[in-house]
Amino acid sequence: MSNPVPDNPPQYSYFVSLANRLPFFYGWIVVAVAFVTMAIGVNARTSFSLLFPPILDEFGWNRGELAATFSIGFIVSTLFTPLIGALMDRYGPRLTVTMGASFTSLGLLLATYSTTLWHFYLTLGVLVVGGSIFLSYIGHTMFLPNWFSRRRGLAVGIAFSGVGIGSIIMMPWMQMTIETAGWRSACLMIAAVAMIVLVPLNILFQRRHPTDLSLEPDGGPGPEQIDSKTGEALKSDGIVDRAWVEREWTLKQAMKTGRFWWLLTAFTSGLYIWYAVQVHQTRYLIDIGISAETAALALGFVGLGGIIGQIGIGYLSDRMGREWAWTLSALGFVATYACLHILRLWPEQWLMYLMVVMQGFFGYGLASVFGAVPADVFAGKRYGVIFGVLAAAASAGAALGPWATGLLFDFNGDYELAFSIAMAVGGLSIVSMWLASPRKVRLVPGQIRHE
Repeated sequence: MSNPVPDNPPQYSYFVSLANRLPFFYGWIVVAVAFVTMAIGVNARTSFSLLFPPILDEFGWNRGELAATFSIGFIVSTLFTPLIGALMDRYGPRLTVTMGASFTSLGLLLATYSTTLWHFYLTLGVLVVGGSIFLSYIGHTMFLPNWFSRRRGLAVGIAFSGVGIGSIIMMPWMQMTIETAGWRSACLMIAAVAMIVLVPLNILFQRRHPTDLSLEPDGGPGPEQIDSKTGEALKSDGIVDRAWVEREWTLKQAMKTGRFWWLLTAFTSGLYIWYAVQVHQTRYLIDIGISAETAALALGFVGLGGIIGQIGIGYLSDRMGREWAWTLSALGFVATYACLHILRLWPEQWLMYLMVVMQGFFGYGLASVFGAVPADVFAGKRYGVIFGVLAAAASAGAALGPWATGLLFDFNGDYELAFSIAMAVGGLSIVSMWLASPRKVRLVPGQIRHE
């Protein structure tokens, strides 16, 4: 008797194995697309700093008049963040992220025809800076955490690190294009990259939730584990408050809870300390006697360290908990301000680089926790709207930090009081995250293992 023909001949075994692992792989495909989208989309917004000098040289406007372009776009993005959340809940990232890429590309294209200030306010401001919110940390936090439970912090950290990698590649390329072909050619180049790369990638691969493809987070449910204290089985999602998790949260219901407001306070104060130092540190370092070249190099190293910090803190948040990871990152910013205080009296370069480490390797990790916690607490059909309101408040903190710091400098003639207040705000952010206590809703995998 001849041997029966196997169901899966050897030459097809690899493809069968790959198909069986698709649920696991697809989540990381989503991360990869998010990585590329943020690398291009966020840096398209940041490129305004490179376009700023040649546009000023050509048209001769005041700096404040042209700089208002970025502020107008930032205000627009903040106001429309809740709307983006509603669009994400209803239509998902295939439409929403693609809209952002299209707005950004259109803005860069139309900017090349701009001749008056209001043209730039509309193109580089509303369309590019405002439209990029769809492609940014906030836009991706509205859906990316849905794809992961056990590795949520790590996945978000990897996706967000695309911003740093993109800046290393895109900024020199764009500056070279400006110098050799002009700022209009640079705009057209980035517009083409955004449209050709981001639109098809997101239409083809992005989805709001794994259930849209009949999949589960992390590729499927994890094995049950035993709580050593109670002897009861715990699922890998580590649910602590099942009634909370199973509730279909709406924005109105979420806003009636103290946890929502503590999260809002933690996020708003966290972005306050982040952007206050990011905007003012280069000017401060120059004021205390550090050369402009070294100060600019320090800022670049902060961004480079942020790549490692976002991935590392994201991974740690999956092991030791969101509160501890947030605390570590916020303390990184508190230490940054402490170093800046000391640098005024002792302007040593090694101390400046210690500040860089505290800010980049630790402080920038806030982004990974920021992306993971809301989904831990308010996951559901209306998650996008809920997070949209939290993100809008956080953006207000990002806007308030640089403005208040500058105002305090103008009033006192130095940054001493402003930096001291920022350190206190950092402490408030830490306390608020512990009071929000996401661990009392859902444990991270590392906490389950150590129960």
